[in-house]
Amino acid sequence: MTDEPLEDLLRRLTPQVLGALLRRYGGLDACEDAVQEALLAAATQWPEQGRPDNPHGWLVTVAARRLTDWIRSDSSRRRREGEVMIATPTAMLVAPPADEPGTAEHDDTLKLLFLCCHPALSAPSQIALTLRAVGGLTTAEIARAFLVPEATMAQRISRAKQTIRTAGATFALPPPDERAERLRAVLHVLYLMFNEGYTATAGPQLQRHDLTSESIRLTRLLHAVLPRESEVAGLLALSLLTDARRDARSLPDGSLVPLDRQDRSRWDRALITEGVDLISATLASTTELGPYQVQAAIAAIHDEAAEVSATDWPQILALYQLLEASAPNPMVTLNRIVAVAMVHGPQAGLDLLDDLAADERMARHHRLHAVRAHLLERAGQPGRARESYLTAARFATSTPEKRYLESRAAELG
Repeated sequence: MTDEPLEDLLRRLTPQVLGALLRRYGGLDACEDAVQEALLAAATQWPEQGRPDNPHGWLVTVAARRLTDWIRSDSSRRRREGEVMIATPTAMLVAPPADEPGTAEHDDTLKLLFLCCHPALSAPSQIALTLRAVGGLTTAEIARAFLVPEATMAQRISRAKQTIRTAGATFALPPPDERAERLRAVLHVLYLMFNEGYTATAGPQLQRHDLTSESIRLTRLLHAVLPRESEVAGLLALSLLTDARRDARSLPDGSLVPLDRQDRSRWDRALITEGVDLISATLASTTELGPYQVQAAIAAIHDEAAEVSATDWPQILALYQLLEASAPNPMVTLNRIVAVAMVHGPQAGLDLLDDLAADERMARHHRLHAVRAHLLERAGQPGRARESYLTAARFATSTPEKRYLESRAAELG
């Protein structure tokens, strides 16, 4: 009998139970609904009656019973049941019982991730479906994470399932010639999920720990399934090294604390050690250096510096140049400009910012104007720095970031 908290146990078992049903019955929406009912039954019965000796088997049995009840009560589903039975290969009929954890549970998790990150879905829908089907979050929890009404999120998830059904997606690993591209989509979803949790796009909170912790948990699962995939290891290392600074990023009142002002004694040393060890081993063995590995290396340099002045900015600049060459995007360019300014002085950074500001994707982004403000302040131009801080605050949609930028403007008079 495990002492694992009930919520953690149910969340950990969700993809395994869903995978067991999908392997036997197919149909993401019906299986997912049946699993949700089984989870609800467990959450209400186990605290009063005690946990079963085999929680996985209990959940599979209850979910399968719900599903078969629905099938029997619906003539069209009864026909589908017969069709499924007829189409089921003989080998599957002698497979281990559904109430026994299959040896393919890790493969099931991978199949679920691929299914939820199907290319027919938009990125927000991929994230929502991943959180629901693989993460085991309720629709209400996902809606809170995305700051939308529960009904809106329910519709989004329903449409995502319909899109997958229309696209003819199956519960199976993609063919070999598609796996690399589909894996990139899975990593991108986990990366977006982590970033949204680390710095919320909008709303009153700077961070959403539910999203960062869930992203890390799913990335750990993926790394356990694919330990030789260097970009999976890179993303996990990046997430750990970034999340290690979480507690130092805000004050008790929720105010933002920038990297150069953080109390580094509050950084999580266990996460830093794990992240550094992981990215060091990965970089030593990788045959294909990817953007997540490079970003993890940059994060490791920041985390290993005892204080701001000890940061190895020339090495960070070299890594950003490498990252920009292999995976260019305007936010990487902005970070490279910051590194340039730290190595060669604020005016060198300001000169480069003008070109980036011409990119319409960045012209109204608060981070570009925040960087300009910092560099102007360092260059001894407080008046122009104040204007840029206020411009950045106008474009910011996160309340803590807006307040931070306004406070920096106020410090300059």
